[in-house]
Amino acid sequence: MRRLFIYYRIASADSRAALQAAQVMQQALRDGHAGLSAELWRRPEEKDGMLTWMEIYTHPAGVDAALEAAIADAAKALAPWLQSPRHVEAFVPCAW
Repeated sequence: MRRLFIYYRIASADSRAALQAAQVMQQALRDGHAGLSAELWRRPEEKDGMLTWMEIYTHPAGVDAALEAAIADAAKALAPWLQSPRHVEAFVPCAW
C-alpha cells in the first residue's frame, strides 16, 4: 500500500489562510476519491518565521500514479502560500 508524504514551508503569518485552503483542497480530494485518507500535519516549532507542513495521503488500494497526479493538480490551490517546493515522498510497508 503506497502512501504519499508531501512536505513544504508556509510563512507563519500566512498559516490561517493556508490552512483553510489546504482543508478545502483535501476535502475535495476525499470527496472525489472514495476511501482516500488525507491528513495535514506540521512541525511544532517555527523557524525563521516559517512552518513546515506535511500532507499524508493513504488509500486502501494504495496511492497510484493517477491519484498522485490528482493530488498534485489539486495542490495548485496552495501556490499563493508556498515558500518552498512541495517535496513528494512515497513509502510502502517493509513487509515483502
